[in-house]
Amino acid sequence: MPFIGRDGQVATLRDVIDRGRDGSGGALLVTGEPGIGKSALLEHVLGSLDGGELRVLTAVATEQSARRPFAVLAELLRPVRVFEDRLPPGQREVLRRCVDSREAADADPVRDPFPDPFPVALATLNLLAEAAASRPVLLVVENLHWLDAASAAVVPFVARRLASEPIVLLATVREGFRSPADAAGLPTLPLEPLPAPDAAALVDAQAPGLSAALRERILVEGAGHPLVLTKLTRVAREAYGEAAATAAALPPVTRVESAFRSRLAGLPPHTRLLLLIAAVHRGGTVTELVEAAQLIAGETVHPDDLAPAVRGRLITVHGGEVRFRHSVVRATVLSAAGADEHRSVRAAVDRTLSEGPRPPAPEPAQDDDVDAVLKAAAERTERGGVLAAVAALEDAAQLSGCPERRAELLLRAADLAVESGRRDEVARLLDRAGAGRLSARQRARAAWTAARFHDGVPEGTDVVTLTELAEDVAADGDGALALCILWTAALHCVWVDGDHTAAGRVAALAARLEPAGEPLALAVLACAAPVEHGAHVLARLRHWAAHPSGDAVTDQTLGSAAVLVGAFELAAGFSAAALNGLRAQGRLGPLAKALTVRAWSAALLCDPTVAVPSADAALRLARETSQPVLWATARATQALIAALGGRFPEAEELATEAIGLGGAHRARPVLATAQLALAQVDAAQDCLDGALDRLRQPYDPASPAFHPSALHYGLMDLVDVALRAHRAEEVREVVGRAEEVAAVHPSPALHIAVRFARAVLADDADAERLFAQALAADLTRWPFARARTQLAYGEWLRRRRRDALARTPLRAARDAFDALGAVTFAERARRELRASGEASAEGVPDVQELLSPQELQIALMVAEGLTNREIGERLHLSHRTVSSHLHRIFPRLGVTSRTALGRLLHSSP
Repeated sequence: MPFIGRDGQVATLRDVIDRGRDGSGGALLVTGEPGIGKSALLEHVLGSLDGGELRVLTAVATEQSARRPFAVLAELLRPVRVFEDRLPPGQREVLRRCVDSREAADADPVRDPFPDPFPVALATLNLLAEAAASRPVLLVVENLHWLDAASAAVVPFVARRLASEPIVLLATVREGFRSPADAAGLPTLPLEPLPAPDAAALVDAQAPGLSAALRERILVEGAGHPLVLTKLTRVAREAYGEAAATAAALPPVTRVESAFRSRLAGLPPHTRLLLLIAAVHRGGTVTELVEAAQLIAGETVHPDDLAPAVRGRLITVHGGEVRFRHSVVRATVLSAAGADEHRSVRAAVDRTLSEGPRPPAPEPAQDDDVDAVLKAAAERTERGGVLAAVAALEDAAQLSGCPERRAELLLRAADLAVESGRRDEVARLLDRAGAGRLSARQRARAAWTAARFHDGVPEGTDVVTLTELAEDVAADGDGALALCILWTAALHCVWVDGDHTAAGRVAALAARLEPAGEPLALAVLACAAPVEHGAHVLARLRHWAAHPSGDAVTDQTLGSAAVLVGAFELAAGFSAAALNGLRAQGRLGPLAKALTVRAWSAALLCDPTVAVPSADAALRLARETSQPVLWATARATQALIAALGGRFPEAEELATEAIGLGGAHRARPVLATAQLALAQVDAAQDCLDGALDRLRQPYDPASPAFHPSALHYGLMDLVDVALRAHRAEEVREVVGRAEEVAAVHPSPALHIAVRFARAVLADDADAERLFAQALAADLTRWPFARARTQLAYGEWLRRRRRDALARTPLRAARDAFDALGAVTFAERARRELRASGEASAEGVPDVQELLSPQELQIALMVAEGLTNREIGERLHLSHRTVSSHLHRIFPRLGVTSRTALGRLLHSSP
């Protein structure tokens, strides 16, 4: 029988599957309300496939499976476990622990919790890639909205990384339900009720010859819903038989569930028993169901006893596994059985099926055991088990007999869950904590934890509230926690609130608490009072740079502190040092922050080789970890990179998007960076007045883009454009303020900019001496700033008709800009050289212009000597995806080996 009314949707699904055959996989979610035909559509498309052409893996999530970690993942991967031997030992072990049902049943969820989903996700991706190497893989997951929490972290992670794999994921999601795919940005295929002609064709195909009145009543009752139309038609046909041609009304049974119940009542007893076991067991193999049925019935039960249910289109049997055709069928089977039947079936399932007996519920823990659980959770976090530690804390809370301690454990679990980037998990834990009576301090702490997802832009709290909470916590002796809360308050000062009084209070408390956690205290001081404490912060940062901590979280924190005091070269170094450790520990939230700081610092240093892949990775992780302000920051950074690279339409588009996101979250640094990018575009196109207006916004307290730290990174552009626009007098006040700050603050970026400004704005009598001073400074790690100073000096010389002398700094500036990929500035230097009488060859495209951000990142890691598997682990890709990228990178760069690629990149400036 043809599949009626869904030709377009069928074609869409087949197109997605065909792309998977061609090696460019992806994911598609089929959405719609119950009974709309999601499962039937997938079944129809799967039934039309060549059985040997694709490797089809299926899983069905249910309300019951949602309670078991990795339940759906285990079901999905079972047929490809044979490929595990191809995985690295660590990935084999992590899959064994979460997918092996017997080991899962024996695990103690408190003492030996499941692995974190992120290492599992990478192992899953590699396992599927190994399976797809010989035959394309089609993954089919029904009821994505009922995924267990662990599988819910893995499946979207994998789905977002299939573009370069011969793997396709098709999944169904019930309309009106939240699912893990909501934040994944996956494409959807919504199913609507059938149009009237298609609904009529479906009814006619099911029961030709119905009376006009009965047919019309079915169409009205069915309202275009394929399942309802089919069941009502079948009920009418079975109730009236040949009289259906003259019947005028529906039988009294009109509910779909009742229709299923009537069909169940007509099945043989053994068939009904097998269906009940399948419903309780959530499917299972024919052998498993028959074995359990014989145990209950006390007599022989044969596989053929399932045949009536198959003929009645209640179940399907593929590869020996039983599946209900629709969740309504399973629900009806369960509701039709009595309590005694349920108990006997569960007992038989526990005795005979592969899961083994469920572990007994643990005895309530004594509260004096909780500290031991906290210590164990901390140890698991250090070993890379953030979500496992969260689970241990939650279980400890469940077992605690003290309501106050239970709330405290749940709040600690929520705080730790922030680092995993699972906003839904944080919200759930906070809801559980809030279900009991919280103290005022605990309520404030819950607000602080929720605020951490907004990068210092809290909802429902403010700097004063957070500072008071930190003071209370510090008074209770928990200085480390107080500093964590102060960090959120300090970020709020930078992003949103310019209240100097509040910021001073934050800094004063951080200074007193510095011995309790110096790296975080330094970040708070750099954020809340960068001028007053800048010299101290910078001195300590240089100490840490000379004596590395070896701790990823410490390095990430120091990177944040460094960027706030204008030590961009230190910020990039600290952030780079943090990346591997944060990845290994599953701390994807802090990892996104470290990548963002690295990208922004590298962009300001005009190092696109680092900035481009870092911004791209930060953007993807910001989305996965629900950090919208980081997403906006990464977009603004990409806009700045594009502007410096001469890609003006791209820069404008990215900056406009960043301004929209930054404005929605009142994120001043995002707006300031986006305006800087747009100013670069305007200045390169000689729209100097517009560029100057944009550059002045970060220095204007009345502007939404006001950002005091702009003194560190925007001053050179402000002075340069003002001079070219003949409006230098308008910026002298800002320069004077910068000189006052520089007198007490040793910020490298600020002092470089001040020396540049003095030279550019100086009278002719002093300018040459000041340019010499600016160029004599140590700019080894600041090649972009040095080249900008050389360009300004060369322009000054040429304006005074000293062309021969001008050519030397202009030539050096041009070569440096070419090496850095600063296209707009390189072209400006070429124009000046031509005006001085020297021809200048066009620049040669650099490596980063030839590769995508991810390809550039892979190429750089190859140059470091990393293997494909090591690169995949760092970038959360399968090693086969890495290999596919290299096959495109080599010919694009004109190399044929990893060694040649390394030589090329190492020879690039």
